[in-house]
Amino acid sequence: MDSPRTRPLILAADDEVHILHVLGLKLRNAGLDVLTAEDGEEALEMARKHQPDLVITDFQMPLLNGLELCQQLKADETTASIPTLMLTARGFSLSAEDLEKTNIAGVLSKPFSPREVLSRVQELLGLTPMPTHTEALPVL
Repeated sequence: MDSPRTRPLILAADDEVHILHVLGLKLRNAGLDVLTAEDGEEALEMARKHQPDLVITDFQMPLLNGLELCQQLKADETTASIPTLMLTARGFSLSAEDLEKTNIAGVLSKPFSPREVLSRVQELLGLTPMPTHTEALPVL
């Protein structure tokens, strides 16, 4: 039997490993647990298995794109209530119909600020922002 979680669990899905690294670092430094997936099918399996508190997904991914992932998450009763944050290329927009068929709670354009992603995650999860290690350092 799984022990109860003490920290929110975020699932980040992107086929660009450097983006997963940056997201993971920023979110972990803020006290969140992070799982990563490199394609939509892997993300769907992980979401079903681990029941994250939030999914962050890129739109353009192999096997299942981010929109298809979000539609499948909403269609499955075990993952239907998990909110998602979509990362998209500039200029891409989601229709009202796309949003209705998913649990997309926010959309951020790439390139994005890791601080902005953290802020949106904290907002969506109702968390009080915690200072991260990097925020205490002077900006050079």
